[in-house]
Amino acid sequence: MTGGTGTDRTVGTARPRLLVADLDGTLLHDAEVFEDRDITRRSIETIERAHDAGYLFAIATARPVSTGLRFAKQLLVDAVIYLNGALIDFDPAANSDFDLLTSANLPADGSLVKIGFPASRACEVCLMLLEHMPDLKLGIVMNDVRYTNFDISVYWKTQTFRYTDFHDVPDGVADKITIFPEADQWDALRPLIPGDFEISISEGVMWMLMNPEANKEHALRLLCERMGVSPEETVAFGDDLIDIDMMRAAGRGVAVANANPKVLAIADEVCPSNNEDGVAQWIEAQLQ
Repeated sequence: MTGGTGTDRTVGTARPRLLVADLDGTLLHDAEVFEDRDITRRSIETIERAHDAGYLFAIATARPVSTGLRFAKQLLVDAVIYLNGALIDFDPAANSDFDLLTSANLPADGSLVKIGFPASRACEVCLMLLEHMPDLKLGIVMNDVRYTNFDISVYWKTQTFRYTDFHDVPDGVADKITIFPEADQWDALRPLIPGDFEISISEGVMWMLMNPEANKEHALRLLCERMGVSPEETVAFGDDLIDIDMMRAAGRGVAVANANPKVLAIADEVCPSNNEDGVAQWIEAQLQ
């Protein structure tokens, strides 16, 4: 493990109580296709040891429930942040059923929190964008269904989608709008995004338009409130641009060695890469 390379903030010195890790590019090993990315036995067992030693552990991922739940079930997790913070599960042991996690009806106990926007507003935005850019590939994610104007199997082989012209999307609370612009569409697209949405870009390919409070930083702060943990007592692991604010909000932000250069620049520490089980190595060092 090495020190960070570009941050001058005060790093938390308290013993960490809550560890929060991104999945893709951070905790998971790479694979040729998205569906084959996986977590190793070493990482699973190390997180179990950390849990036994009194650490709390949470996942913070851009993945929806359909592709993130299996990792939540493999790990001893105290909370799961799905969809970059649009859906937060504060009680994974109780909320382990897919149908519950993807239902439009949230449990009354507040153990599931959804931070989105009306589907009708999402449709308005999609139609506006298509009016200016008719060839734009985009869709709306709601209750783990993707309502899109193109075949998403070019990106994901197993995720459920329905073709739409954005006039037939059901009412509800949408999680995000996803856009897959071609390289020559980026400059024209950005000024069209309405001010009531926050833009984040995943792996340099997918644009996500979300409620400004649906982000990993806000979700981390909610976890701290619920769990009685101060932000200074947290460690956040990440690799992509959408992890930066969460890492800055944590007492310590740890980047995997394969992280985006901008993430490496703000990290307080750098651990080995995801394919070397860098998060597990960092945790093992704390448990010695």
